[in-house]
Amino acid sequence: MAEHQPFKVHQPPEIIVLGPPSVFKVYDKQFSSRFRVLRPWESPLSLPQFLAAGAQNTQAALISGGFRFTSSVLHHLPSIRLVVTTSAGINHIDLVECRRRGIAVANAASIFSADVADLAVGLLLDVLRRISAGNRFVKSGLWPVQGAYPLGFKLGGKKVGIVGLGSIGLYVAKRLEAFGCAISYSSRKEKPSVSYAFYPDICKLAANSDILVICCALTEQTHHMINREVLLALGKEGVLVNIARGAVVDEKELVSCLQNGEISGAGLDVFENEPSVPKELYELDNVVLSPHFAVFTEESMWDLYELMCGNLEAFFSNKPLLSLIPEE
Repeated sequence: MAEHQPFKVHQPPEIIVLGPPSVFKVYDKQFSSRFRVLRPWESPLSLPQFLAAGAQNTQAALISGGFRFTSSVLHHLPSIRLVVTTSAGINHIDLVECRRRGIAVANAASIFSADVADLAVGLLLDVLRRISAGNRFVKSGLWPVQGAYPLGFKLGGKKVGIVGLGSIGLYVAKRLEAFGCAISYSSRKEKPSVSYAFYPDICKLAANSDILVICCALTEQTHHMINREVLLALGKEGVLVNIARGAVVDEKELVSCLQNGEISGAGLDVFENEPSVPKELYELDNVVLSPHFAVFTEESMWDLYELMCGNLEAFFSNKPLLSLIPEE
């Protein structure tokens, strides 16, 4: 009589999740149904100890946009071959070391672009029309006492300069075109596919704009690119909106220009030392602040989940990644 072959149980692929648990808790049940998930925050061990004890054979890491995936982290993950980040930006990842080790990197691609562009327009409208400031005015009971609220400014017809005409920048441009705004831009390269005016020089772009919207990636080249010279070129009637990364703007100079009336206002979703925000901004009614949440909508979070899972499952199936960062 032939012996029965033992039934083989296929274990789900193993991944490690790195970053604040709050970023991933909304997906925890779904990820656990597809993968064996290593969660360092559940262990009493330090991160290096946890990695050394239980992640030596792990091939894929899922990281948050705020987690610094450095060479020191990589040192403790000798088997890693894929890094999937929850963000479109990749400035928190040591790409050079990943390339050297043959590690593929996948990001959120354009999943968030429309939502970020929506918030950019929302911040801009809020600053110009003083919506948040007006809300505070009404709720504080000042309306019956002081009467009419100070005038705001219309958005239609404004000259808008966009710094970084990638996926997000293009969405911003299309939305603002609908308001009758004149669009110009600065980017690493001129885009032949668009009819907007191109300025290779940021200062010239600012000088020819009423509004400057920052949409570029944070790199060594763009760090503090929006400096005092650019802000002064934008001028006393100018408004700055930043939905990119805080460190693209020299924050100290921005605060100084706002306090001294050297620019008219700002809408800021990102800051240089998050979650720390310069307290000087709290008292300025011409500044609207949001807690780096441009990407966070119910819809985009589930789109992100599908993309992350798609990348992980493609990797474990030896198929092309959905949002691979190309080598440059």
